[in-house]
Amino acid sequence: MAALLPAIGWMLLALALIGSLYTIASAITLRGFLASANRTARRSDGVTILKPLHGAEPRLADNLATFLEQEHDGPVQLLCGVQRADDPALAAVEALKARFPQARIDVIVDPTPHGANGKVANLINLAPHIAHDVVVLSDSDMAAAPDYLAGVLAALDRPGVGAVTLAYAGRGDAGFWSRLAAAGLTWQFLPGAVFGVARGLARPCMGSTIAMRRGTLAAIGGFDAFADVLADDYAIGQAIAARGLTVAMPPLLVTHASIERDFGDLWRHEVRWGATVRDLVPFAHVMGVIAMPLPLALLATPFHPLLALALAGFALLARLAAVLTADARAGRRTAPLWTFPFRDCLTFAVFLASLTARSVDWRGARLRMEQDGQISAEPENLRT
Repeated sequence: MAALLPAIGWMLLALALIGSLYTIASAITLRGFLASANRTARRSDGVTILKPLHGAEPRLADNLATFLEQEHDGPVQLLCGVQRADDPALAAVEALKARFPQARIDVIVDPTPHGANGKVANLINLAPHIAHDVVVLSDSDMAAAPDYLAGVLAALDRPGVGAVTLAYAGRGDAGFWSRLAAAGLTWQFLPGAVFGVARGLARPCMGSTIAMRRGTLAAIGGFDAFADVLADDYAIGQAIAARGLTVAMPPLLVTHASIERDFGDLWRHEVRWGATVRDLVPFAHVMGVIAMPLPLALLATPFHPLLALALAGFALLARLAAVLTADARAGRRTAPLWTFPFRDCLTFAVFLASLTARSVDWRGARLRMEQDGQISAEPENLRT
C-alpha cells in the first residue's frame, strides 16, 4: 500500500496541472464567447413567458419585472402559476400588476398534482392558458436584460433549432452564503458551460431559459412527459434532440438570484445539483474534477510538498484569471475576491458528497432519486 502513495501523489499533480490549463482555456473561451454577441433587431412575435412560482423570494417582483421591460414590439404574456391560493409569491405578482398596468400578467392557481416534480406539475397546469406560439420557460429566480427576447427569438429562427437556452451568472440576494452560492455559478459553472458548448463537448438545456414553439412542445409530449423527472430541463433538451433538432445557446447571459441563507441551504442545493448531474452524465460528472485544480494540488502536498505547493500557486493564478474574467462578463463582483480559494475547496467537497447521494432536498420536499433521472416523493410533499 505504501508503494502506491507516491503514485497517488503524481496522479493528483497531473490532474491539478491539467485542471489549471483547462481553467485558463475556459477563461479565454468565456471572454471570446460573450464578446461575439451582436445587437439584435427588435421583434414583434407573440411570446408567452411561463413562470412557475413557489414561495416568497427576495427581489421576486424585480426579477419578474425584467421580463416585462423588454425591447420587444410584439405581445407578451407573463403566465405565472402557483399551487396554493395562499402562496406568498402571489403578493409579488400583485405588486407587479400595479407596476405594469398595461402588461398582460395572468395568474393561475391550480393545486392539481402531476407526478413527483412540483415545478413540472405547475407547468402542466399552466399549459392550457398559453396564448402565443413562442413559449419561454424561465425559472422564478432569473432576471433578464432588455435585449433578452430579441436575442432568444433570433436564435430560435435559425434552421434546425428546436429550442434556445442561455448560460447564466449568479447574484447573491440573501447575504454572505447566497453570494458564495452565486460565486459557484459565475466562477465555476459559467466558464465550464461556455467551454463545453464552444468545443462541442456539451449541448445543455437549462431552466434559465428554454424557448420553443408550441408545435415543438406538443411534439415532445408536452410537459406531462416530464412529470417524474428531476432534471426536467435536461430531459426536455434530450427530447428535442431526439427529434433531430438542436438546442441553441446564443452569447447572452441571464442572472440567477441565489437565495441561500446559510451553509445548510447552500450544501443541500449544490449536492442535489451535483447528484442530478452524476445520474444523468456520470462520466462527465467524474471528469469535472479537473475543473478543481487548487484542491487537487493541495491534496498532493503530503506526497510531493514542494512540487505540489508550486502547482497550487499556479492553480491559484489560473483560477484568479477565470474569476476576474467571469465577474467582468457578469458585470458585478459576485463575491469577495478572497473567498475564491475557499469556494473552490467547497466545490470539491460538494463533488465528493454528490458521488454517493441517493436522496435530495428540493424546496422542502425529500425526493428519492431513481434510475434514468426519475424521482419519487410522497404526494403531500409535491411542491413547485
